[in-house]
Amino acid sequence: MRITHRAVTQTALLGLNSNLSAVAKLQQQLTSGKLISAPSDSPTGTNKALQIRQDQSAVQQFARNISDGQSWLDATDSALTTVINQVQRVRALTVQAMNTGSTSASAQGAIRVEVAALRESLLGVANSTINGRALFGGVTTGSAAYDVATGGYVGAPPTAGGEVVGIMRRVSNADRIRIDITGPEAFGTPGAGDLFSVVGDIADHVVGDPDALAADLEQLDVALDRLLGAAASVGARSARMEAAGQVNTDMQLTLASQLVDVEDIDLARTIMELSQQKVGYQAALQATAQVIQPTLVDFLR
Repeated sequence: MRITHRAVTQTALLGLNSNLSAVAKLQQQLTSGKLISAPSDSPTGTNKALQIRQDQSAVQQFARNISDGQSWLDATDSALTTVINQVQRVRALTVQAMNTGSTSASAQGAIRVEVAALRESLLGVANSTINGRALFGGVTTGSAAYDVATGGYVGAPPTAGGEVVGIMRRVSNADRIRIDITGPEAFGTPGAGDLFSVVGDIADHVVGDPDALAADLEQLDVALDRLLGAAASVGARSARMEAAGQVNTDMQLTLASQLVDVEDIDLARTIMELSQQKVGYQAALQATAQVIQPTLVDFLR
């Protein structure tokens, strides 16, 4: 089989172009810092990178949900703490008012005024808002959970089956956490011994019917136990939210590391490979120049 000079030249040029293409690719990777600049560079790597970025987007949304949920829970916990402190003050005043033998009429009048003022304060805390939404109103779109004038609940009512519809936040693909507590859950069902009715009755009975204060005190203790239970529930959910936040942070770091492994170059390795390719290309040029010697005829062409 006869090998022509043209065939030798084409083979040599093909090898040189292949070497030069490898050098150019390594130079492009070194300049951009990325292994993948186009899907054709690595179809498998491109698919994996897209999946990781999709996971990152979901995890970042979970992080925003966690931040929003934690803010809501913190606000609820702060409001419940304030209410509990005020209710404990009402209880102390009620016990004081029950000592009718040692409490003057003017002192009872002062207690009545303070208890009435505390009831208004309690309603104000119950109408706390966050981001323009009622903190204890459930899924209602209104900005208030209670009618200040009547003390009636105006937030989202339970379903027909009596179930409370809570506000949920998804914190992972498999977990959701409730971030709110409704007014009836924290303060009692309106008209059935709720906190505001009990405190209002105490204010009325301090002067009008001191003998009824003993029954009012029992109801107030029930309301206080309910508040403590609500605060404990919020605290437990807040702890879950903090744990979910830590898991989310770890997941973000893991995904970022995985994306670096798929997309980013190993700088030292790439520099070494580029040096090797350059040496190989220079050697190929020299070898080709020795094999294919130009003649006077080549210049005359």
